[in-house]
Amino acid sequence: MYIVYLAQCNDDSIYTGITNDLERRLKQHREGKGAAYTRSHPIKKIVRTEQYKTKSLALKREIEIKSWSREKKLVLISLGKKVI
Repeated sequence: MYIVYLAQCNDDSIYTGITNDLERRLKQHREGKGAAYTRSHPIKKIVRTEQYKTKSLALKREIEIKSWSREKKLVLISLGKKVI
């Protein structure tokens, strides 16, 4: 199972990522070993997750979400958790 996640950063920006182990990935972000973006914009909390059966589906969704405006991401966040 792969997870696409949206995280609210300390500066209220929104980071989108993918993982197959959310707890491990969050630990990496918090230790400064995650993405370059989250080293300078620490994650405050996870605000949405979506689960996918394949890495391919999850990667396609991550790319799709990353192309969206902040406003569209906020609407998605308001919908809560999604399992596919």
